[in-house]
Amino acid sequence: MLRIGLTGGIGSGKTAAADMFSELGVPVIDADVIARRLVEPGSEALAEIVRAFGKDVLDTEGRLDRARLRQRAFGDDAARARLEAILHPRIRRAMLAELERLEAPYCILVVPLLVESGWQDLVDRVLVIDAPEALQRERVAQRDGLSAAEVDAMLAAQTDRATRLAAADDVVLNDSDLETLRRQIEALHHKYVNLAFA
Repeated sequence: MLRIGLTGGIGSGKTAAADMFSELGVPVIDADVIARRLVEPGSEALAEIVRAFGKDVLDTEGRLDRARLRQRAFGDDAARARLEAILHPRIRRAMLAELERLEAPYCILVVPLLVESGWQDLVDRVLVIDAPEALQRERVAQRDGLSAAEVDAMLAAQTDRATRLAAADDVVLNDSDLETLRRQIEALHHKYVNLAFA
């Protein structure tokens, strides 16, 4: 089975692209979805995060307060490294377990930090969803209601656009409307099916 690693900077449109592949019947394994599942109340990962960052990263119901943790981790390289050390090995194991169960010509692995974490070994091809930085900033600020400083910290935690593009086998420029994105995803779908059966 051909494995496509879908990545891109924050606010580039990774989720929209992944949803479009899913609508075409392609299995999608998303690192962020797995990460959310891994930190459910009572989980080993959540207990480890609380030990590392303190009980104030939990909300009143004992769930992870993602916004508070993000503020803590994205402002501090050591804190971010500590969080990644807790989550990344677990996410990788879960992704591999899901891959084992799949049967399809190809699948999509959505990994926002694919290049940064050096996980290219998991995939056969890297697909970068790309957008100009100004547009990324605008989308993230609108979507998450973050301040400019918070958006800056998140962008700084990711590899720069040039490095990400240099790692790409395929690039989708998502700087227009959803219909334009959909046409590009459909073209790639045909390409990947053909590659899978080549």
